[in-house]
Amino acid sequence: MLKCALRLLVVACVVVCFMASALVAANDPFVGEWKLNASKSKLIDVMKVESSGGNKYAFDFVGGKPESIAADGTDQPGLGGTTLSVTVEGPDAWKVVRKKDGRMLLTANWALSKDGNTLTDDYTEFGPDGKGSTVNYVYKRTAGSSGFAGTWESTTQTINFEFVLKVQPYEGDGLSLISPMEGRTTNVKFDGKDYPKASPNAEKGSTASARRVNPHTVEITDKVNGKTASTRQIELSSDLKTLTMTVHPAGRREPNILVFERQ
Repeated sequence: MLKCALRLLVVACVVVCFMASALVAANDPFVGEWKLNASKSKLIDVMKVESSGGNKYAFDFVGGKPESIAADGTDQPGLGGTTLSVTVEGPDAWKVVRKKDGRMLLTANWALSKDGNTLTDDYTEFGPDGKGSTVNYVYKRTAGSSGFAGTWESTTQTINFEFVLKVQPYEGDGLSLISPMEGRTTNVKFDGKDYPKASPNAEKGSTASARRVNPHTVEITDKVNGKTASTRQIELSSDLKTLTMTVHPAGRREPNILVFERQ
């Protein structure tokens, strides 16, 4: 009888602890649905294009990981199991297309100004449902002298899409950050450990770790093959109605600032 009672007590304690953990996670102030406020957000982007001779170029869109592509309009191997194609549509116009498993991920229509110092990018990214969302970037040349080859930094952009971020409890004391539009999910626990990104669009070898800076601030470190790709500081306003995500990509001077409002 004593052993039976002890077993029942242990089971009861486990159930209570599990329920308490789940309750804490559900009451986490970050949990909810958040919609991007484009007018309060700021996107900064840097890309590098280096001529390799002939019609070949090295494209660096993510910092330190160039993709060598011939600008001949054909699909060629890119990062993360994707293909990349670059089509020359005119002396001052290129079209860039990225696919994965035959599905269109993005298109980008590039155009150079007459003086060659400004590049406009009509950029459209497609979610798993095929729905496109567009951002119109304007880049200024910071290196290079002519053509598309050079270093480009965005100066202005118009966000023409609705972006929703869903935050849900994850395994009791963690959080899941879900972007339905991008088809991406980041699962983290606040133990400083790297957890693999499980979403189908995640780059191979990508992980995320997290820590709570304080009750209203979380910091997430994104890595690819053990190397830091970016850090994200996510902060709640005092009234818990606004979520500000400050993203610091590795090697970038300025962060991207995304401001979300609770739905």
